[in-house]
Amino acid sequence: MTHIFAHRGSAGTHPENTMLAFKEAARVKADGIELDVRLTKDGEVVIFHDDKVDRTTDGTGFVKDLTTKELKTLNAGAKFKDGKFRAEIPLLKEFLEWFKTTELVCNIEFKTRSIKNFELVRKTIAFIRDMKLEERIIFSSFNHFAIVYAYRVAPEIETAPLYSEGLFNPWIYAKAIRAKAIHPNFRSCPKELILKTQEHGIKVRPYTVNEKNEWLRLFKCKVDALITDFPEKARTFRDELKR
Repeated sequence: MTHIFAHRGSAGTHPENTMLAFKEAARVKADGIELDVRLTKDGEVVIFHDDKVDRTTDGTGFVKDLTTKELKTLNAGAKFKDGKFRAEIPLLKEFLEWFKTTELVCNIEFKTRSIKNFELVRKTIAFIRDMKLEERIIFSSFNHFAIVYAYRVAPEIETAPLYSEGLFNPWIYAKAIRAKAIHPNFRSCPKELILKTQEHGIKVRPYTVNEKNEWLRLFKCKVDALITDFPEKARTFRDELKR
């Protein structure tokens, strides 16, 4: 069965990367949650997608230039559905305390461009190990240096490269960097590629899939999971196909 991962939580219905969105994903029985992490000015691991806070909050500036205290004053729901939601920017450790009480899987995407400073990766791994959540976590990133470093430090935690363009023989690349899955843009994974990759023991989890025609295609291809902003709708659609 194709699993459904809630992209930044239930980002189509609730403010992305907030506890409101994560709890909604759990409520609608998503199989997993996808979220993004980056470092604050004072070195905390915070859940946030963009470099800057401007698009989703009532604040301005780069996350890396703001302290945790400053970030906590912002409303992460300010720009969503006319500001009807009020939500804090969560720290990773706050999310994990809640996540530990669920049976979900979590895909943590590293938001870093550095190829030599892996403080974000080290701190994230420390939190995961401290809470003994290694078996329920997947690390992904467009920065493949980060996930290779993660594998070297914590080989017990699954890794998966993110990519947006077509990749030649992605199963070979995945194995070369010791990844157990690939997370391609859904437009970059035709049926033949999906099947061939899975034949070589590599899981396929396309992102960000929000249209019914693509859900249908990927469910028929039996991808291991799809990542969507609308986990409730995707789950309902999947259940209807099984009848």
